[in-house]
Formats: sequence, structure tokens, C-alpha cells
Amino acid sequence: MVETFARIVVVVPTYNERENLPVLVGLLADLGLPNLHVLVVDDNSPDGTGEVADKLATESSGFVGVLHRKDKDGLGRAYVAGITRALDEGADVVIQMDADLSHPVAVIPTMLDTLRTGDAAVVIGSRYVRGGSTAAEWAWYRKLLSTWANHYVNAILRLGVKDATAGFKAWRASALRAIDLPSIHSNGYSFQVEMNHRTVKRGLRIVEVPIRFEERAEGASKMSLAVQIESALTPWKLRFGRRVG
Repeated sequence: MVETFARIVVVVPTYNERENLPVLVGLLADLGLPNLHVLVVDDNSPDGTGEVADKLATESSGFVGVLHRKDKDGLGRAYVAGITRALDEGADVVIQMDADLSHPVAVIPTMLDTLRTGDAAVVIGSRYVRGGSTAAEWAWYRKLLSTWANHYVNAILRLGVKDATAGFKAWRASALRAIDLPSIHSNGYSFQVEMNHRTVKRGLRIVEVPIRFEERAEGASKMSLAVQIESALTPWKLRFGRRVG
């Protein structure tokens, strides 16, 4: 019997994404998937993204919800807040997705079908499995850094995941509860690594499906030196059982 999901929530953290957010919400609506909802988690964007999100929510008849946070304290904290809200509101599946249009909306049905028909706890939209790719616009050194980062994480943690730093994921609610999401302290991109590490440590299955990762459409990357340093240190802290953050 194929599993059905009563409530699917796409959690989208935003900071200065006023141009991209309406496009993303439109693409998600166009999927026509029953029981799909969007939760925008805005970190008090100075460009007015929060107001744009509120307008979308008002016009969407319940398709879009908004969680406003007062401070910008990292991607990980935004995801914890958003996913917690989604679970509290009865989500069966939670999808993590960037607002910058780098993640292909069209792959979501495949991710959901993979959850429905198998025993995966989480499905990752992966750049590094067969059929996946990174943006053609990426410079060679950026591709090299991304590839090296995944090899680095796997060499330390033995996750067996080709795209361990990916941020496009579809989770079963039961898996999110099993990994004790509120106690995750890493932030930035290392948040994704810690979630994968906890999943593997609990014996849960991760499945990867291929995506083409696109360059962001508008705005600037949020990658900072502090995020890069944290991302380098987190795998070692996880390896030796030290508290992250």
C-alpha cells in the first residue's frame, strides 16, 4: 500500500529575498500537490521580505504561512524554529528549501514518492549522485570547494552521503523527532551536516535523488567567514562527541 501524507510543509528561511520569494511560492503552487503548504521563516529582513511574505499569506487562502523572527542568528536557528512550528501544526513531511531558486521545485514530487514507496527517513536533493550537477555558472574553484567539503565531511564522519552539505531535503516527521531537532546547536551550513550525522547514528536511512543545483536568481550569498570556520570545525566536534555551538 502506498503511503499518503496528510500535511506536507515546505520550510523556507528568508533574509533579503523579496524578489525571489514570490517566484518560489508561485512555482510551489503550480505543482498542484494536495496537502502542500509553505512556511516562510523571515529573520526581520531589512528589504521587506517579511511584508512580502505576509501579503502572499493573505492572498493564498492558507497555502502560505509566515513565522517572523526578530533577529538574524543563522540558518540553523531559523530551520529549528520553522520545522518546530511545522511539526506542532501536524506536518507528516517537512521539506527544507532555500528561497533563492537554487533548488529545483520540479524534483519535489520525486522526493515525496521516494518517501512514500520506501523506508527512507529523509530524501536529499543531491548534486553528487548520478544525474546530479552544480550550476554551470559556478567558477571552477567554487565547484572544487563544494566537492572537497563533502569529501572532508565524509572522511571524518563516514556518513555514506555523497552530498552531505545539501540543504534541499524531505523529512518524515518521525525522523525529525527521532534526531531531537531542538537540541541541535550547529548553525549555518554545518547544521545540515549535524542533521545527517544524527540520522545515521540513529540507524535511519538517507536516500539521495539527483538535482541540478542552480545559481541563485537574485541577491547575494549569505556565506561568511564565520560560517566557513564553523563548517570546518563541526565534523570534528561531532566525531568526538563534543557539544556543537
